[in-house]
Amino acid sequence: MAAAYYTLFAAVTLFILRRQFRKHRERQAQKIFAEQHGCLPAPLIENQRPWGLDRLEQIFRGDKESRLMELFLFHFRQTGNTVEQCFIGTPAFDTIDPANIEALLSTKFKDFDFGRRRDITFPMLGDGMFTQEGAAWKHSRELLRSPLQHKHYENLAVFKQSVDYLIDILSGSGQSGVADLQPLFFRLTLDISTEFLFGESVKSLKASESASEQTFGDAFNTAQAFVAKRLRLPDLYWLIGGSKFQKACNDVHRFADQIIDRNLSRGSEKEVIFLDLLAESTANRDALRGQIINLLAAGRDTTACLLTWTFFLLVRHPKVLEKLREEINANFSGLTNLTRTELRKMGYLQNVLRETLRLYPSVPVSDRKANKTTFLPIGGGLDRTAPVLIPKGATVAYSVYAMHRRPDFYGLDAELFRPERWDEDMPMRSDKTAAAWGYLPFNGGPRTCLGMDFALTEAAYTVVRLLLKFPIIRLPAGQKIEITGVEKQTMTLVVSSTEGCMVEISSGKEE
Repeated sequence: MAAAYYTLFAAVTLFILRRQFRKHRERQAQKIFAEQHGCLPAPLIENQRPWGLDRLEQIFRGDKESRLMELFLFHFRQTGNTVEQCFIGTPAFDTIDPANIEALLSTKFKDFDFGRRRDITFPMLGDGMFTQEGAAWKHSRELLRSPLQHKHYENLAVFKQSVDYLIDILSGSGQSGVADLQPLFFRLTLDISTEFLFGESVKSLKASESASEQTFGDAFNTAQAFVAKRLRLPDLYWLIGGSKFQKACNDVHRFADQIIDRNLSRGSEKEVIFLDLLAESTANRDALRGQIINLLAAGRDTTACLLTWTFFLLVRHPKVLEKLREEINANFSGLTNLTRTELRKMGYLQNVLRETLRLYPSVPVSDRKANKTTFLPIGGGLDRTAPVLIPKGATVAYSVYAMHRRPDFYGLDAELFRPERWDEDMPMRSDKTAAAWGYLPFNGGPRTCLGMDFALTEAAYTVVRLLLKFPIIRLPAGQKIEITGVEKQTMTLVVSSTEGCMVEISSGKEE
């Protein structure tokens, strides 16, 4: 018995000593690496509890109070544009420095990967281009590149029917009324995405009471909320789940399977669509489903949020709304000349969309994990200009939301919604790197969003059609007018308005 005890003790001691020796060697190698590249520590967010548990508590409280982006913005303004912290016992970094974001997404692209993102999101998203890496991601991206060329939607026909349905709903009986645009925009973008990518719209706007589409929308939102919580616990994500999460994922998968069944059984005379290209590249049902869900998440949610925040801001800034109306009325007395090219020529409309995406980028925060010891080019030392060592395994999060609100980039009124700033000489433009990487509503580098032009065209067309149809679109009595960023926000994979987008809308004449 004694011999067995001593053997076990010796084995445990040897294991601990080996681990400590390995960590010592890693620290020594990191020290040498840091000296070689002139790395200095970034400002540290001080923790009040062991392992950075207070930071985790702050994040969950901020999320519960719909103030998560406010929390992140506060920490950057309090500590610095690139900061280090201990998060659940591991080193982590946050940055809103364009040079560092350029490194993450472009110049040091191969030094970083998604870490556990695939495992975290797999129950909902499966395998798709937004969770894939390497050869699989490149293949998926190439499949999507051709269908998303603007020649396929230059005449805007793919948007017209769904926007017509939306206008019918809002027109109602012709009397002035109050509507929440946010859920309608989510249905609109779902319809447009399914028609464009899969050949047939699910017509959730036309059949707004359909159990199938309602179940999908509710399930999608529920599953996203769980995934968002799992992403905040990267090494402990498995703690978040349960039967409610699984049921939501199953409902989402069932909806995607219906799209597959309905569209792959079409006659051969129909035009080849993205789903056909996917089916040719794989016979695996799960792979098809994963790609569809990934694309629905991108096409539905991001553009719906852009439209929601656009009208949320317009009704709170009536002078901007009136100026936009004047431009639209001057360019389009009718709809005969409404094309993508004409929409892109409307400078103020494009500025309104740019400014909305500046203040409310659809994906406000993302991250990467270092797959090797590397460094970011700026943020260390007392003057915060030295490179910052990033150890292998450390996570680097970047907040486009906070970067877009930097006064040194966008002016002292960076918190305000002012589309005119895009025609001015903003401070950001005086620095080459900031000019290229200081505004990233659609990500950057090799993973720049392929659907950027499609989304902006869809949003521009919808805005123009609604403003042409409804001479009265304004903030209902009793609704709050606050500084942007103070309103409650819901953060899942995208940032949406917690209280929706309430507007008073009518096709009657102004009183």
